[in-house]
Amino acid sequence: MEDPKSYWQKQEEPLFKDLEWNFPEQKTGTISVIGGNSQNFSTIIRTSEFIKKNFPFRTVQTILPESLRSKFPTVFPDVIFSSATPSGSFEKSELLNQAVKKSDFALVLGDLSKNATTAIAIAEAIKTSDTPTIITRDSIDLLCPEMAELLTRDHLFLVASLAQLQKVFRAVYYPKVLLLSMPLLPVIETLHKFTISYKVTILTLHQNQIIVANNGKLITTPLEIAQYNPLSLWNGTLAAKIAAMNLWNPGKPLEATAASILN
Repeated sequence: MEDPKSYWQKQEEPLFKDLEWNFPEQKTGTISVIGGNSQNFSTIIRTSEFIKKNFPFRTVQTILPESLRSKFPTVFPDVIFSSATPSGSFEKSELLNQAVKKSDFALVLGDLSKNATTAIAIAEAIKTSDTPTIITRDSIDLLCPEMAELLTRDHLFLVASLAQLQKVFRAVYYPKVLLLSMPLLPVIETLHKFTISYKVTILTLHQNQIIVANNGKLITTPLEIAQYNPLSLWNGTLAAKIAAMNLWNPGKPLEATAASILN
């Protein structure tokens, strides 16, 4: 059996503090924040505002379903309304596809209606572009039926709970199982093998360790030294940091994602 020490680093203090120096002095790049339905969109707006306040993106596009247009002022900068289903969530549209394709980074943040039409619409927008994309929150659950194909693309990030990763594994018929009752080491070993098979970058939480995995290598960070708790880890803030850190540190998904946790 391979020695975990050969692929597992423990981050007790920032290992990649220097990556933050690569942020541009002038605003540059476009990020699209995608999500919401007719009943719920507050996390999408809050995360977009967090990005505008904290990172030097030139453009922060908020992509919402058309069903929400009436809830906004006539002029609301950088909000794009895409076609909606009768239930008020996304349906397939070229506008949605182009919003992802023309971005430098896409953040699929969730609050999406649980229906196949929306899952197909979001999956198509991701699959028809090579834009680096983070899928998180309830987007993971919605897109599980599409995950086998999504996991074949480059520059995909999953910010997901261990329970959600169980669903992902089942969706792609992966022969190893993740259990919430597992000790940390078997989880590390399983994610090591999974990310050798698939090009995805994964961030998850298990036994109070934030785990980042990519290309068979892993970095764990104790939750107690991060500024997050088991709930705030998934509220969109960390996913936004991961997007920024990876955009301005291309080709280093493991390091940039791990650096996002403490920087």
